[in-house]
Amino acid sequence: MPDRAGIRAYIRTMPLPQGEGENPSPQVSVVIPVFNEEENLEELQRRLDAALEAAAVTYEILYVDDGSKDASVAMIRDFHDRDHRIRLVRLSRNFGHQAALNAGLDHADGDAVVLMDADLQDPPELLESFLARWRGGAEVVYGVRQHREGSVLKRVAYRVFYRLYRALADIDVPLDAGDFCLLDRQVADAIRALPERQRFLRGLRSWVGFDQVGVAYDRPERFAGEPKYRFSGLVRLALDGLLSFSVTPLRLSSLLGFGVAVAGVLYVAFALVARIFSGSVPAGWTSIVAIILVLGGVQLIMIGIVGEYLARVYSESKERPSYVVRERIT
Repeated sequence: MPDRAGIRAYIRTMPLPQGEGENPSPQVSVVIPVFNEEENLEELQRRLDAALEAAAVTYEILYVDDGSKDASVAMIRDFHDRDHRIRLVRLSRNFGHQAALNAGLDHADGDAVVLMDADLQDPPELLESFLARWRGGAEVVYGVRQHREGSVLKRVAYRVFYRLYRALADIDVPLDAGDFCLLDRQVADAIRALPERQRFLRGLRSWVGFDQVGVAYDRPERFAGEPKYRFSGLVRLALDGLLSFSVTPLRLSSLLGFGVAVAGVLYVAFALVARIFSGSVPAGWTSIVAIILVLGGVQLIMIGIVGEYLARVYSESKERPSYVVRERIT
């Protein structure tokens, strides 16, 4: 009897049935969040068309406009007029990169869903490798950034984040793997079914499990334009990742408080011993003030960590959707 991977690979290479008067469901949906990317869209579309045609799959390309103010929407409309496999989901305002990815995931119809950025840092030419591994039985295929172009500071920051994230997370997460990935329909549906609204997709991708494999690639600089993620946005994204999949910061704050308490007890014991054997208490106004400042700082840090978790609980309790759709072009 053929194994499960062999059966899945056979099904994925079968021609799709034609519907009566309707387009068949695509094998692959490519989801691309867009925020003021007019400089990149023409080149992106050209390279996407070439890569998907070379992969010999039926496909749709789903652009999710995240509140663009430039000509991005007009360009996507023009793409759609030339090819109805190109679709648009337009959000009512800028909800953020992760929300736009989730919107695309919710509206994608393919048997496999590819998530990628519009700035061409995720090379479309890698899709053929993704699809080959999917046909071979992998249910999640993600890109692993072997080399990243750009400033030294940003490269170091990303490298530190991924290693800290892996060390603290309660799940097994791959190093240097961003949102660029292919998800089997079963995996995409599992992620869509999760009730949380503040979503860190690369963490949820690891959390749901299934058969996952990485594909190494060199991540180039943006093709054109300025990065849309500012430093503050990257910090927020990092916090979302760390706090969504780890309670280690809470445990560390407890351990830190315990350590400070032990240090205080030891200092009191030292003062008592000095009083008994030397008849005097160690003097030092500076050391007392330093201890007070350290204790105050530790307490504020712990309160801040607890506050970050509470803020996320508060946000989830409101049950607001992560995005609002203004328009669909299908």
